[in-house]
Amino acid sequence: MTFENLNLKQSLLDSVKREGYQTPTAIQFQSIPHILNGRDLLGCAQTGTGKTAAFALPLLQLIMQDKSTAKFRGIQALILAPTRELAIQINESFKAYGKGTGLINTCIYGGVKQASQVSILKRGVDILIATPGLLLDLLQQRIIELDTIRYFVLDEADRMLDMGFIDDIKKDHPQAS
Repeated sequence: MTFENLNLKQSLLDSVKREGYQTPTAIQFQSIPHILNGRDLLGCAQTGTGKTAAFALPLLQLIMQDKSTAKFRGIQALILAPTRELAIQINESFKAYGKGTGLINTCIYGGVKQASQVSILKRGVDILIATPGLLLDLLQQRIIELDTIRYFVLDEADRMLDMGFIDDIKKDHPQAS
């Protein structure tokens, strides 16, 4: 099995090759076609098996297709990560895989001044990688709107719940229990 067998666009295949990937891992082989077919997915795999590429590559392709057939504006994909370090890592992966796609991604997280992050958001992004705390803060400030989101990824959802973010979810959505 090769990445070419997964029906990825040439710009994504070029990125995969640039990153030095030879063949898809099990999580990539199983996930990419599933996501490209527009289906929801819950994936579990060990660290280092290429989970980010398993969701990033098909999301990039779907967003490219969406943008070529319609005039979508605003954030198309939201990837939520529990920590700043993981959010930055995911953002770097999206940059690498997304080279040549024309899509714009950015990463927001707490602990730094908001001004530069808000400035990028106001210019417009297709893909937003965020930590829950700052995302909730920017939502409350009405700096971010999520009404254009078409794709949503919870990366390490179990860790987010362990870190106490369930309280924020319950506060904003009382029906969540």
